[in-house]
Amino acid sequence: MKALDELNFDNRFARLGDAFSTHVLPEPLDAPRLVVASEAAMALLDLDPAVVETPVFAELFGGHKLWAEAEPRAMVYSGHQFGGYTPQLGDGRGLLLGEVYNAAGEHWDLHLKGAGMTPYSRMGDGRAVLRSSIREFLASEALHALGIPSSRALCVIGSDTPVWREKQERGAMVLRMAHSHIRFGHFEYFYYTKKPEQQALLAVHVLNLHYPECREQPEPYLAMFREIVERNAELIAKWQAYGFCHGVMNTDNMSILGITFDFGPFAFLDDFDAHFICNHSDHEGRYSFSNQVPIGQWNLSALAQALTPFISVDALKEALGLYLPLYQANYLDLMRRRLGLTTAEDDDQHLVERLLKLMQNSGVDYTLFFRRLGDESAALAVARLRDDFVDLAGFDAWAEQYKARVARDGDYSEEQRRARMHAVNPLYILRNYLAQNAIAAAESGDYSEVRRLHEVLSRPFEEQAGMEQYAQRPPDWGKHLEISCSS
Repeated sequence: MKALDELNFDNRFARLGDAFSTHVLPEPLDAPRLVVASEAAMALLDLDPAVVETPVFAELFGGHKLWAEAEPRAMVYSGHQFGGYTPQLGDGRGLLLGEVYNAAGEHWDLHLKGAGMTPYSRMGDGRAVLRSSIREFLASEALHALGIPSSRALCVIGSDTPVWREKQERGAMVLRMAHSHIRFGHFEYFYYTKKPEQQALLAVHVLNLHYPECREQPEPYLAMFREIVERNAELIAKWQAYGFCHGVMNTDNMSILGITFDFGPFAFLDDFDAHFICNHSDHEGRYSFSNQVPIGQWNLSALAQALTPFISVDALKEALGLYLPLYQANYLDLMRRRLGLTTAEDDDQHLVERLLKLMQNSGVDYTLFFRRLGDESAALAVARLRDDFVDLAGFDAWAEQYKARVARDGDYSEEQRRARMHAVNPLYILRNYLAQNAIAAAESGDYSEVRRLHEVLSRPFEEQAGMEQYAQRPPDWGKHLEISCSS
């Protein structure tokens, strides 16, 4: 295991030059202090977990110190925001400190969010507040634990720095990690500003570093785009299967790697609601839960337009045509597993759709329903869950179909069924009210709840003694929290 001063840097993106990013130093926080850290994320850098106890840890990730090999850069990009194109965005409050490679040869971006003003801050102050930093940290690590591709979070550093939003809050920084922070919006920026040389350099960079296997194909860039389509179809299938709502699916928030990226007003579903809108600024419902599937395709189409210098329009259209079938196949596979099914039948899609409609009309807790469905035999489970539904006749009809489907699926013991279903149906998810409770405590100086919640969410499928309060349905106030992009 390594100490902090033993990290190995290889700043490949910085070497692309000033057309792609601007050198900016972090603005240090006042009285930086550790709020929470992820040992799992530190392990990706081969870091000794004990380094969090050293004063230099908070100083490094609170903007006071830098590694000699670090090259902090603010990236420039553009993007479609709520459907409208914004010609220049960029890292307005974040800095790519550098790229670290571990003993396995993996490169990890170290991206410090809340690091102060950059040339791309527009009217902002370049800061992030404690609540948004905690939310991003918890979400990044929780999604990873669920098996949903995501950026990672190493730590949150709190401070005494005042930051004004709707009220005065405290500034914080979150250290975000990913194999790349390149977005769809990077390609859009160079395409719409008509900079073909930089566009070509960016394409070569992404192809060589992140999709090297595509270089062996007859059309490498087309193969790369197909892989991006496949990754996003799988990603959004997992969002939908686990009830995750991103909230701001702008093209500048879409990773070129197909991972969950840029956490803002996200939410997991409590009661199932296909039309749920987690961002209270999304007045049209563009990024509602059910719209995430078509918006994913819309965003890929925007990326395809930016790739037309390298790939024919017909080939791009053909690749885009893979998205919905791939999404549907991935989603149905996940939902079969959530229902405890190991084989496929033609009517499974309708079985899932009928269940979700019943859940929608009865306000059934999405996560707990699937978890309880696997607690015992299918017959006993549906009998216990029946009282959660308003349309009893409708649920009874579904339950009979489900029990018959389970019987046809195979002959396995109740213990096998439980183990298989509990391995894919979490008991603990990052509900907004749990995050809010942890944030309220942290804002008063008590970080224990943030750390406890992080530990619980790191093992979402495993029942944990003494943690029953994290597996309850939310109180009524907890279902109606309004979350905004403001951070």
